[in-house]
Amino acid sequence: MPETGGTPQSEPVDYTGGGQHAFGPDRHLRSRTKVLPEQARAHNRALVLQTLYHAGSMSRADLSRETGLTRVTISDLVAEFIADSIIVELGVRETSGPGKPPILIDIDRLGHQIIGLDLSGTDVFRGAVLSLDGDVIEAREIARPERADGTAVYAAVVQLSRELIAASTTTLLGVGVGTPGVVRPDGMVLNAPNLGWVDFPLESRLHDDLALPVLVRNDANAAVLAEYTFGRARADFMLIKIGIGVGAGLLSDAQPMLGGRFAAGEIGHVVVGTDGGPRCICGNEGCLEAWLSAARLRDEIGARPDDRDEILRDAGARMAIAIAPIIGALDLSEIVLSGPVDLLEGPFLDAAATTLRERTSGGAFDDVVIRLTAQEDIVLRGTAVMVLSGQLGVS
Repeated sequence: MPETGGTPQSEPVDYTGGGQHAFGPDRHLRSRTKVLPEQARAHNRALVLQTLYHAGSMSRADLSRETGLTRVTISDLVAEFIADSIIVELGVRETSGPGKPPILIDIDRLGHQIIGLDLSGTDVFRGAVLSLDGDVIEAREIARPERADGTAVYAAVVQLSRELIAASTTTLLGVGVGTPGVVRPDGMVLNAPNLGWVDFPLESRLHDDLALPVLVRNDANAAVLAEYTFGRARADFMLIKIGIGVGAGLLSDAQPMLGGRFAAGEIGHVVVGTDGGPRCICGNEGCLEAWLSAARLRDEIGARPDDRDEILRDAGARMAIAIAPIIGALDLSEIVLSGPVDLLEGPFLDAAATTLRERTSGGAFDDVVIRLTAQEDIVLRGTAVMVLSGQLGVS
């Protein structure tokens, strides 16, 4: 399937759903750059697909009114998309007035699927065949190698990918991967100690081995896209993902934050407190990840079951201590937690909320919301958003 030229540059960028999952045009990520003349056609193509994805089926005339593009431009672009099997005609709309009834068109949601991989699990890597609306059609998993052996980890990723490709039932738009670690925009994993990867070109390797378009991003950054798209999160929030490690994704003023080193949200190896603490995989003592990782919390609770609530309260308080300066610096409105519900709800969340209020100044941040995500498969759904944006310019 040909690529459409990427994300539009002058229109707001919108990570939202469509069809039966029409989330509306208010959910958008902002872009500050302008469209150059040579980018106009790619911009118009992406604008048409974004509009259909967000709003669902409509006529060509409707699409012209919604996008502001001329009917001639819409007719030409829709003809191209139909020829490329990206858009389909659904039939005529029932009308009671005079004139020829309009033909409804939409993105071919049933004619395309996406492969998503989530490498953040403590025991398994999860994957799924996904619809264009981010719904899981077929889920699979594979055991995570016991040691952080980069070669064995990659072999497991390839095996899972091939199983999912075999399970798909229609044209694949691409493969999206959410992985722990620091990830460059080109899919180079700069550092993922839990997976044994340093300067590992995961995106290009998978592209070569699978012969499909591949997009690789940090797992928490993928989760942020899903929460904003499907979870109705605010335009300035941080999502903290707690699993085998601890990472965060950030959205500020409806813009994803990556940072100059591509490490925005890498809070897992921030040392919390001056009282030492458990040794982290990175070699330091008292990293947030060492305190909060799901495996560490379960081990502590298993060793001291009578102290379960105390262990979780301490972990929640330490998380709040680490993120309070971030909330103050970025003026965030919402903190969303993703991880094992049995660990995060109750004492953990209560202690985090209390400590956060104590650690932020002057009551200015008393209205900050801290909550658990209601979404399942949040990283997998985020990988669907990644592929849609990268392959169709739908964002």
